[in-house]
Amino acid sequence: MKVVRRLAAAAALTPLLVALAPAAPPAAAAAHRHVPAALVPLPAPAPLVPFDPAAGPDQGRWHPAGRLVDGHPAVYETILTVPGTGQPAGFAWMDPRLLRAQLYSGSGSPGGYGWKLTAPISPGAARTLVAAFNGGFKFPYTEGGYYAEGKLAYPLRPGGASLVIYRNGDATVGAWGRDVNWSSQVIAVRQNLTLLVDGGHAVGGLDPYDKSVWGATLGGIPNVWRSGIGVTSDGALVYVYGPDLEITQLAALLVRARTVRAMTLDMNPYWTVFVTYKPPPGAPASPANGSSLLPGTIQGPTTFFEPWWNRDFFTMSAR
Repeated sequence: MKVVRRLAAAAALTPLLVALAPAAPPAAAAAHRHVPAALVPLPAPAPLVPFDPAAGPDQGRWHPAGRLVDGHPAVYETILTVPGTGQPAGFAWMDPRLLRAQLYSGSGSPGGYGWKLTAPISPGAARTLVAAFNGGFKFPYTEGGYYAEGKLAYPLRPGGASLVIYRNGDATVGAWGRDVNWSSQVIAVRQNLTLLVDGGHAVGGLDPYDKSVWGATLGGIPNVWRSGIGVTSDGALVYVYGPDLEITQLAALLVRARTVRAMTLDMNPYWTVFVTYKPPPGAPASPANGSSLLPGTIQGPTTFFEPWWNRDFFTMSAR
């Protein structure tokens, strides 16, 4: 369903920003699998197969990034050159057994003030921060909803692609009402369009020339900076982004990353960013010890520590 067809209806949705205690109807309440209490990491991710057999030896090989958690790497990064563009795409694999997810809200997106978790990242949160990355489209262009801190800023849409965070810090990606549902353990839901990858495959009907269904592109061209996130069969989160991507290429990257369900996040060069932080032992994360996964993005290690940053974003912190 095209974004442009929903603008009039979506624009009429004023953020409610009222307290909400969602009750899960018995039919909609889905059991959530909790990770073990002990910090036992997942096995390190297997290398990704390059699109070009003649690619350099570093293509697709994962390297630890960011601070260690209980002595273990919690984030791994790699790159793959995208066919047809010659540009590198960045991949970040995140271990849910070692990391706790949080959704930070902004006055610009989803809108409103009074959020407890908002930029800049506080000194206390910086002490365990491992990684941070961009959220989804600015409302109302998401065709979906937003729930955080007990507030429903925009109604959640059945079938909408959703990044859901649970009370214990777990996070996953799925279609709302099918893979993920209301429960007393849900503390945040960020929706953005519909799933881009489902069942380990790109969804049908993707158009490489699309400039509106999967987001309004900068300059009216299909190939722009794009980002997405998915979940693997063992529960790891994988963030992917890169320049000069059309929507079928982003889907192909998420499939290559072995995600079973994935969704698109924000797009265009000003909004896409993934940063890891590796401070000295015992020190807090800061812009000085941050590193962007890909060079060339406008945002970087300082972004989430700036009070002027008014968009939603995610953090991954040591458990």
